Amino acid sequence: MKIDLAKSDKHYYTAAAAPQLRTFEACDYLAVTGVGAPAGPEYTEAVTALYRAAYGIKKRAKAAERDFVVAKLEGLWWVEDDRPALTVPRAEWHWQLLIRLPEVVTEQMAAEVVTEPVTVQRLHEGLAVQALHVGPYATEPETLARMDAFMTAEGLTMNGRHHEIYLSDPRRTPGNSTKTILRHPARRL
Repeated sequence: MKIDLAKSDKHYYTAAAAPQLRTFEACDYLAVTGVGAPAGPEYTEAVTALYRAAYGIKKRAKAAERDFVVAKLEGLWWVEDDRPALTVPRAEWHWQLLIRLPEVVTEQMAAEVVTEPVTVQRLHEGLAVQALHVGPYATEPETLARMDAFMTAEGLTMNGRHHEIYLSDPRRTPGNSTKTILRHPARRL
């Protein structure tokens, strides 16, 4: 039976529309880091490289009778200075695209497949505030504002990079129906 993290780890892959506080354990990911607008040439090449590595590892895992469904695409987003992120031109956005690896993937499986620019990284967010955003990416600031208000009310502050988990494929889902989990690692003030 295939491992499907989206089904077996509901804690990680589900969120309510209202912001919630959750805690997440460390996980391993395939990762590619870059700078540039989403859907720009560097971003598109990074996505291709990431999926090439993920499906290469899947092939090896299947041969070892440890088959899995390639997990959802994720992204960490940030800017390099103190300007509010949404005021920074998209060409200057920094990102790290991620695909989570199930525990059945061994270091050897990954080492046989992973080449530059893809790496394997461990991410431990711990305490985080998250919410489900439904709609186009352009309307994410509305959900982010609710998350910020929740964090203020709970006495929390950001403790890491803005994290998105893309539950919908934007190439197949109309913009108004796109589902994205927005997550902010947090710490108490």
